[in-house]
Amino acid sequence: MKNASKIREICTDIACAIIAGIIVGTAYHFFQNSNEFAPGGVGGLATITHYLLSNRISWSILMLAFNLPIFILVSAMVNKKLGFMLSIYMLVQSFMPELYNALGASPYCLANNHADFNIVFASIATGVISGFGFSLMLRRFGASGGTYGISALIKKAKPEINIAYVSFVMDACVVFIAFFVYGMKVTPVMCTLLNLFIANLIVDKGLSGIKNGYKFEIVTSHPDELASELMTRLKHGVTEMRVHGMYSDTDKYMLICIINKRQIGEMMKILKSYPDTFASFEKVNEVFGNFKRKV
Repeated sequence: MKNASKIREICTDIACAIIAGIIVGTAYHFFQNSNEFAPGGVGGLATITHYLLSNRISWSILMLAFNLPIFILVSAMVNKKLGFMLSIYMLVQSFMPELYNALGASPYCLANNHADFNIVFASIATGVISGFGFSLMLRRFGASGGTYGISALIKKAKPEINIAYVSFVMDACVVFIAFFVYGMKVTPVMCTLLNLFIANLIVDKGLSGIKNGYKFEIVTSHPDELASELMTRLKHGVTEMRVHGMYSDTDKYMLICIINKRQIGEMMKILKSYPDTFASFEKVNEVFGNFKRKV
């Protein structure tokens, strides 16, 4: 049983790495490689090198040359499984542009009169699409590329260092270099920043979870009636706790209920029918298990 479970886990890990590689490789081929701006981190350095060499060396080869040595070190010094999965991810990511070129799939490029508009749209599309791939890798493995590999190696050698600074320095270097490489123009730099910003937004959203909700904490003197109404109308379970009000020096009850965003309005209507009830709520980024009431 344990072996079967371990095999399923490995297969799921490989599938996640492949899917993430396909997503990021697709974004880079169609929207980034041909539009004279660079993504962040090690991939950005590979893209800039590809541009400086006037496309004489394939972008895919440069991506592998820049990233695979880092992943090999991660495998040897930090975590074998992580290094292996990152290598699969990078191999697939680098293979996708070659596949699309072989299939004759043309990228979204600057070949019209609205070049500046196109590069902005391309940077937005790159950030959105690649962000999904990054979040998939980060959610599954806690790493999504060469920068994270370097951070892991530095953290291994010096645990006291804040690795967030490593990512920031890498991205800042790419933005700085991009300004001089792409003819000291502002547009490529702004698009690099826009791409980084949007990709990070998508990553944050992906890491915060799809199954989110809002947790209400309701202090009331009518726990049974209110709980029954919440469970009947909102179809969510309710947890009851006995509490003591220090100001009024009275015993009351706190009801805890997690609901979907679209149910906030209905929740407010229910609470208004109990004038002596006090409630507060907060966003819950991830809900594990089934938080709906079992009928």
